Amino acid sequence: MRRAATCIAVLSLAALALAGSAAATPVVALKGRAVPIPGFPGTGNILGAGADVEGEITIKGTEYGGYPPPVIGVTLSLPTGTKLHPSGFPTCPAVLLEQQHEPAKCPKGSKAGPVGHAYGFVVFGGERVPETVSIEPYFVPGGGIDFYVEGHTPASIEITSTGRFTAFGGGGGYGPKAVVQVPLVETVPGAADASVERIIGKLGAARKKVTGKGKHKKTETIYYGTVPRKCPKGGFPVKAEVTFAALGGLPQQMVTAYFKAKCPPKKK
Repeated sequence: MRRAATCIAVLSLAALALAGSAAATPVVALKGRAVPIPGFPGTGNILGAGADVEGEITIKGTEYGGYPPPVIGVTLSLPTGTKLHPSGFPTCPAVLLEQQHEPAKCPKGSKAGPVGHAYGFVVFGGERVPETVSIEPYFVPGGGIDFYVEGHTPASIEITSTGRFTAFGGGGGYGPKAVVQVPLVETVPGAADASVERIIGKLGAARKKVTGKGKHKKTETIYYGTVPRKCPKGGFPVKAEVTFAALGGLPQQMVTAYFKAKCPPKKK
């Protein structure tokens, strides 16, 4: 009888430990869609067409002093069949973004999309307070994309998240992967690092390219990304893997979120 009671107690403690572990995992949600590129008719959620990708990641958790742990990485897997053409665009020297913090000096046409935003919290004056930062994507040499992050109130933030695409051939039901590394943000020495709860951004670009001369002169449009030519039943699968830092006694952990974007409407 005593042995049975001991077993029950051990199992109960194990169940509580597992429940505690589950509660210590942030919840990540993802949604996105293909949208038209401003100024370029015939783009958007159309099979085989050029498009911008509009996405949103939301994070909920209380593990890090009442807030989600800081994010140190995001890997976004696009649908299989997605095509990228990074070589067709001007690039911004990474040093301008990562060291000099001067995105205004980047060459014209090197922006990889409009300004996005992230919403989170920083420690300022001993308290956690909300902070909104802007996110500007730029094409950089080598086919990567750097995200210049800037905030002004209440803390001054100027950091760069570096990104690169891999698995261009796809695999596991997905296409290219965007792997983004996010630096930690400490407002004052010894304070807790910044947490993020919502990221909204848009990635994509298009440009006109003139080739030939005289009667052989022609203009073509280059799109950074194009929608797959086929859409699987149920929609385009997209996956986000968000990595959280090992801070405050928490282990480093990765949380995966899945989403299916609607297939383009059939042409009439």
